[in-house]
Amino acid sequence: MAKRGGFPGGMGGFGGMNINNLMKEAKKMQAEMQKSQEELATKEFDSTAGGGAISVKVTGEKVIKEIKIKPDVVDPDDVEMLEDLILTCVNEALRKVDSAQSQELGKFNIPGLM
Repeated sequence: MAKRGGFPGGMGGFGGMNINNLMKEAKKMQAEMQKSQEELATKEFDSTAGGGAISVKVTGEKVIKEIKIKPDVVDPDDVEMLEDLILTCVNEALRKVDSAQSQELGKFNIPGLM
C-alpha cells in the first residue's frame, strides 16, 4: 500500500536538510543579525551642508548627537536658509545610517526584511 501523508523527501521536504540543522542555522543567523545591529548602533555618521557651514553627527540608532553651525551663516534676515541647511544636513546623515543598515543587514538575504 502506498505511503500517505507527510512531505516528499522525508523530513519536511527541505532537500534532505534536518529540521534541527535548519533551526541551528536560523539561531546562528539571528545572533549574527543582533551583533550587526549592535555594532551599527555604536557607529556615528557625519554630514555637512552649505559648504561646511552646517555639520551634523548622528548615531546608528538615528539619534542626533551634535549640530554645529558656523557663526557667519547665521543671518537674522534669512532664517529660512539656515533651516533648509539644517534639514538637508540632518536628512543626509540619516540617509547614511539607512544605507549602512541596508548594506549590513542585506548580507543576510532574508526576503521582506529590508
